[in-house]
Amino acid sequence: MPHTLALIALLPLVGFLLNGFFATALGGHRANERVAAIVGCAFPIAAFAVTIKAFLDLQAGGFVPIVEPLYRWALIGSSVFEIAFYFDRLSAIMTLVVTGVGSVIHIYSTGYMHADKSFGRFFAYLNLFLFFMLLLVLGRSLLVLFVGWEGVGLASYLLIGFWFDDLTNAKAGRKAFITNRIGDAGFLLGMFLLYRAFGTLDMDTINGAFLTGSEAAMIVPASLVGLLLFVGATGKSAQIPLYVWLPDAMAGPTPVSALIHAATMVTAGVYLTARMSGIYMMAPEASQVMAVVGVLTAFFAATVALVQTDIKKVLAYSTVSQLGFMFLALGVGAYGVAIFHVVTHAFFKACLFLGAGSVIHALGGEQDIRKMGGLRTRIPVTFWTFAIATAAIAGIPGLAGFFSKDEILWYAFASAKGGAPWLWGMAALTALMTAFYMFRLLWLTFMGASRMSHEVEHHVHESPISMTGVLMLLALLSAGGGYIAIPHFLEAQIPLPPIVENLEHYEHTLLIVSIVLAFAGLGLAVFMYGGPPSRAEAIKQGSLPVHRLLSGKYFVDELYDRAIVKPLVWFSDVVLLRGSDKLLDSSLNGLASLAQRSAGMLGRMQTGSLHLYALLVMLGIVGALLWSWRHV
Repeated sequence: MPHTLALIALLPLVGFLLNGFFATALGGHRANERVAAIVGCAFPIAAFAVTIKAFLDLQAGGFVPIVEPLYRWALIGSSVFEIAFYFDRLSAIMTLVVTGVGSVIHIYSTGYMHADKSFGRFFAYLNLFLFFMLLLVLGRSLLVLFVGWEGVGLASYLLIGFWFDDLTNAKAGRKAFITNRIGDAGFLLGMFLLYRAFGTLDMDTINGAFLTGSEAAMIVPASLVGLLLFVGATGKSAQIPLYVWLPDAMAGPTPVSALIHAATMVTAGVYLTARMSGIYMMAPEASQVMAVVGVLTAFFAATVALVQTDIKKVLAYSTVSQLGFMFLALGVGAYGVAIFHVVTHAFFKACLFLGAGSVIHALGGEQDIRKMGGLRTRIPVTFWTFAIATAAIAGIPGLAGFFSKDEILWYAFASAKGGAPWLWGMAALTALMTAFYMFRLLWLTFMGASRMSHEVEHHVHESPISMTGVLMLLALLSAGGGYIAIPHFLEAQIPLPPIVENLEHYEHTLLIVSIVLAFAGLGLAVFMYGGPPSRAEAIKQGSLPVHRLLSGKYFVDELYDRAIVKPLVWFSDVVLLRGSDKLLDSSLNGLASLAQRSAGMLGRMQTGSLHLYALLVMLGIVGALLWSWRHV
């Protein structure tokens, strides 16, 4: 099939165009909602089917990367910029996840967004998001990747602020867009340096040059480029200090949260780093910074998740924390392990977010877990699928999250490329907190006595099959997805880091510790919330200052507002707006006054007297002659 890779990316774009037409031209009638649902789901599913075909072609070709030029974009001197697609082991995994998980989220959305007045517009935005994410994953050059990178930023802005009638939603979309632009400045600087050194932005060429130590690779320091690209990754993948947009992204419809948090946008920074691993293998300083930022982000976000009461906010901070785990793996050279966690996280986090959406759907929009409880028997499919995904992210043995999380912990401890016991210690403590806050969420939402109002409880109902069917599929993947040997599959392309020899005998001990931590988190959650309510309240009162700090999310948003936002607003208002008004008014009025005075003076010379004119002419002639004689 010619242009197979281009077809994968373009199918969702066609869905966007068709649904955009239906949404604007045909309105939101019931029949058109069915058309929008069919179009919106059919094209991503078709893209998934074509991706499977491309993967089989890749396998049949011995996993030699497939390069598919589409057309020449620009020619600058001897440098050719092409729209070209690149399909190897890494991009194959990412494309399968994006199209596969993205498709089931589209299917789920047909039930969740039913009867929404902007149903067609919603599916148009979802399709557009998928197109840009596929462009990001399949692009051969950093330039094509960057178009997709910016495109998912635009689409996320549209989706997060989808219900823009509510100002809070509009502000959340704007916050996500602006925060990501800050990171993109670093990304662009990194791209400029790479182009200056190599004259190309093709990622396979750049990786090869760094790994072989070519002369061009000596022009630009690998650590500098690595740090600049990592700045872009901190924005897109919500790492300290640019993580603040992602919790607010919960303002959008729940399927948007699943799409952004699980399989697509937030993993773009992880994918970029793994794709440019040739740079980071030669940049130990940048890698060390990445590992430290990753583990600090994981720990920081987990502490905030401990006390959140909004079901989606708990999952949002959990996503930030899990992304920190991925960057920890990248920082110690375990690129394949990071991608392994990307995949397992896509399964269980999509299940959790969509499960949360099913709860919200059942409760008529309620998101406060303090007003839930007793839902285990009322919405059993949602409960069991949510429980499986919770156990997976907590690291219960045998489930998907256990395998990928344990691999990260092991390499954080023993990797010869930057592993350290203190990295493992912080990551292990974070894993304990993850198990605790996730089982806390499960218990307060589904277990114990009902805390719902009578009116809400009266209307509780299980979600339709379009939603529960997707939850069951994702729960199955959350249970068995860890048995896909992704690090081994990627090792031929991205080798795993060597292990420090004298640490190898700790592997089984640390495995046991990891299991103990998962069950300890479960036990602590049951102890605190499975007993009388007074027990959890007493613990809260005993640590009230800490609880207030965590509930306030360390007041980072307030700090940014006072230190950055308000000074910029003041500078824009006082200096730029008012100052520019005064500067422009004074300069323009001054010029007008000067012109007026000059005209008045010159106007006096226009007397109409021929005698005066003749005198002036004679004076001019005499002056010209004197000047000429002086220079003879």
